[in-house]
Amino acid sequence: MQFPDFDPVLIHLGPFAIRWYALAYIAGILLGWRYAVGLIRKPSLWGQSEPTATVLQIDDLILWITFGIILGGRIGYVAFYSSNMIWTDPLSIFKVWQGGMSFHGGFLGVCIAVTLFARHCKIDLLRLGDIVAAATPFGLLFGRIANFINGELWGRPTQVPWAIIFPAAGPEPRHPSQLYEAGLEGLFLFLILRIATHRFGWLERKGGVAGLFLVGYGIIRVSLENVRQPDIGMPDFPLGLTMGMILSTPMILTGTWLIWRSRKAPAPQ
Repeated sequence: MQFPDFDPVLIHLGPFAIRWYALAYIAGILLGWRYAVGLIRKPSLWGQSEPTATVLQIDDLILWITFGIILGGRIGYVAFYSSNMIWTDPLSIFKVWQGGMSFHGGFLGVCIAVTLFARHCKIDLLRLGDIVAAATPFGLLFGRIANFINGELWGRPTQVPWAIIFPAAGPEPRHPSQLYEAGLEGLFLFLILRIATHRFGWLERKGGVAGLFLVGYGIIRVSLENVRQPDIGMPDFPLGLTMGMILSTPMILTGTWLIWRSRKAPAPQ
């Protein structure tokens, strides 16, 4: 199957170009924001405890998170996957609209932004992390769709019937791993977190939802690294590991600890 002839630019407005890549990030952030506000406004999800943030605080937090995503995602991409860019073409580091964002870098950027915001507003960090984690799959869904439209981060060669020939990846048909990630990191992980928050009351115990997100994303990412083509210039890691696997392993371990901690703590009265 030939890769669809997507134009990465939706529309040109004079010298400015509105790209699908940017719109995907905007859509993910806006939907995540409204979903987080919805969690705050539903007291039944919190049991005997109170939401750690107000709606106005969530509104302010979105700006902090946006900067965390952009700065962390780009810095992480350069640091983890394309450090040669610093020496060969340093100005391209700032060309975020051309693609090249690292989830793990963006994740660290968001963690820093949320931590600073929690300290600034004197609110519980883990409870705030639960809200952010529950809303994050929206960004993952649209971000991976943007990767597909850009024809980047393709999968390994395969002969499955739905394999796609990406023009920039040569003549071999490949896994559309971006769509796998959109479905699993986005839709599937959202459903898991939704069930945890709306059916099993995980927002009542701080840190549990954040831990579930970390474990869920980490396992999904490690699994899909087996069908995702490693980035150009990556070294041959031992045991068939990839950079994505290595960066996701601490997420799984941290998430497991957070879940254990949240289930061990007594339920709020």
